Amino acid sequence: MSIIEATIPTIKQTVNARIEIDEKRGASASETTDLDELSFQLGLWLSGLESFLKLRSSTLAEESRNNYDWSKEFNLTHSVLLNCSKLTLDFSHLILRYESAVANFEVIDQTKQSFSKITSKELCELTFALKEWVLLSEGLLRAAPLKFSEWIAWSNSLANRLKRIEVVQKLIENAEKEGEKFLPKILQNLLDNSSISSAWEADLRLVFPRFARSLKWLSIVGKMLKNDEPLKTTLVLFARINEQMNEMTGFINNRLLRFPDQSDALFSSLDAAAYTASIELKKVYTQELKGLAEIRPTPLIYAKIETAYSLLNDSLQLTLVNFAQLIDRNIDPTDIFPNLQTKEQQSLKLRESMWKLLQCVQIAEKTGEKYSLETLHKNLKKFCNDNKYYLFYKDMETVERFVEEILTADKKDLIPLLHRFGAYLETLLGQINMRVVLANHPFEEMQKSSPGMFM
Repeated sequence: MSIIEATIPTIKQTVNARIEIDEKRGASASETTDLDELSFQLGLWLSGLESFLKLRSSTLAEESRNNYDWSKEFNLTHSVLLNCSKLTLDFSHLILRYESAVANFEVIDQTKQSFSKITSKELCELTFALKEWVLLSEGLLRAAPLKFSEWIAWSNSLANRLKRIEVVQKLIENAEKEGEKFLPKILQNLLDNSSISSAWEADLRLVFPRFARSLKWLSIVGKMLKNDEPLKTTLVLFARINEQMNEMTGFINNRLLRFPDQSDALFSSLDAAAYTASIELKKVYTQELKGLAEIRPTPLIYAKIETAYSLLNDSLQLTLVNFAQLIDRNIDPTDIFPNLQTKEQQSLKLRESMWKLLQCVQIAEKTGEKYSLETLHKNLKKFCNDNKYYLFYKDMETVERFVEEILTADKKDLIPLLHRFGAYLETLLGQINMRVVLANHPFEEMQKSSPGMFM
């Protein structure tokens, strides 16, 4: 008898005990966590873990990897393994209930369920493996600090074991298929009902699901940001998103090489989509996420994850909008992604109010004591009260710190402080103006006054 087979009765006893508790409380399978959602969540995190283990030192500075304490990466994978272990136990719990219902003819049609091909025996194998990995990682963490060679040995071993467990690949495939359904209905309707050429339709039906998968993964990051959950584990989700988007750009670039007519509007849209994705990926993975594993302050982690999420999510959404308008010029972007309207309005308001604040600060700097401190303080407070929350978290903190210093500064220190704040605001305005939601809203007044801001 194998170790896994010997372990199955113990796992089933644990799961059956949970089922008995549910029955005593009058709970049914439909009243507990949905099987489809559990299947997706488990596939999501396993896919992220699989991708993260391939990154090696991509989250770090290459030159420091040999002197770096890799226990941060061990801690990260340990947290994900614990999460996967809990999800697997919950999933096993519901699968046993589902199998029982099928055996008693309470469930007849299994073909529509993504989890119907996953058995409790397969999940027992995964549960055993996860338990083993958690115990091993706990032992390794007690030996910290850990070297690069130890991280490579651990990540290779774990990655190879993941590949050998059949149910892991089933769960990942199920999650990827679920991600493809994340395409907004209006886009699907455009493909189904619009009179576009068969060549266009064929290309878009292959491209759209790739965008949908990345947006689905990003939506989980967005929920974690909104719910103020621990965010460092999102590194494994970003690792998968990186793979998904690189695969997408690779597919698009290969298609462009074989495109029959480079003057075709779809060629230009596909080319722009691949270029934009590569630029945003570079920003995210070489700036925002670089070295994040070793960062400890929670506000800084939040700021970097928020920026990375916004850059990729907005970029993917606007690219899909461009494809939609290629099919139907009259379509409103907010019909596809309603959140874009809110972001657009907030960004317009932020840009206008920040421009006015910049002018106020520059006038105060030039005129010195002749400018009313009361007016300056009033404008600073108004901006913070009305608009600071439209900034990214990292920028919001910096603006607050500048404002606090100006409000409490002596007159002799005010001019150099205003100069630094003005320079910062000018740079920040340039970044805000580059937001994708403002692409169709040029700010001519600002361009004329500060053309160098947009170079």
